Amino acid sequence: MGRLVPAVTRAMDILELFLGPDDTLSAPEITRKLGLPRTTVHELVATLTARRYLDPVPGQTGRYRLGVRTYQLGSTYGERLDLAAEGRDVARKVAETCDETVHVAILEGTDVIYVAKVDSTHAVRMVSAAGRRLPAHCTAVGKMLLATLPETDLRARIESAEPLAALTDRSITDPDALIAHLAGIREQQIAVEERESNPHVSCVAAPVRNSAGQVVAALSISVPMIRWSDERQDELTELAAKGAQELSERLGFGRGRR
Repeated sequence: MGRLVPAVTRAMDILELFLGPDDTLSAPEITRKLGLPRTTVHELVATLTARRYLDPVPGQTGRYRLGVRTYQLGSTYGERLDLAAEGRDVARKVAETCDETVHVAILEGTDVIYVAKVDSTHAVRMVSAAGRRLPAHCTAVGKMLLATLPETDLRARIESAEPLAALTDRSITDPDALIAHLAGIREQQIAVEERESNPHVSCVAAPVRNSAGQVVAALSISVPMIRWSDERQDELTELAAKGAQELSERLGFGRGRR
């Protein structure tokens, strides 16, 4: 890695101040927050303003806000994000930590579609594949995604899928029971599925959000019942939540917030 350029670092520090609670800042405020020389701050602010990374606030002499160039960069970054690619990368990291199968899935109608999968190295593992489709209400990722829907949308989807499919004898097929179950998931922000899609597998899942805070996917960890226990569930619940949070941050959720 090459040497960091102090002037560029200081310019980035100035821009990142605007990721906090302040929408506008003056040069004296920037000087005080960063502890930089006054002359240095004025020169950097002038440069950032000339390049449209900062804009003067109309009617407020000496105050600045983020400029249009920062919006252009952020928009370009968001447009080039690939959920599947980012999902595979995060899923790989999670799988390396727990050595279980990790999925990232999206909701389509009343089904989930797996967009990324990383296998466990164990001999006994879940047989699945990216691109596979399953009834959402039978899976941890699907229940997590259903739980985030507005109630009218949720009920409409459930009604369109009636009768609800049963993949095992533990699948929830009663609409009212499913809605009540999803209410608990919505509150906890974690979904657990015990042998509802596969009689030999249980899963935990957490929501993945985009830059606007919308849930766009879910990340799950699947475990054969021979390795499932209350203690293991607690460990994997925490790990799934951390993995989903990392993927959310890669998609721009909460980026830089202090």
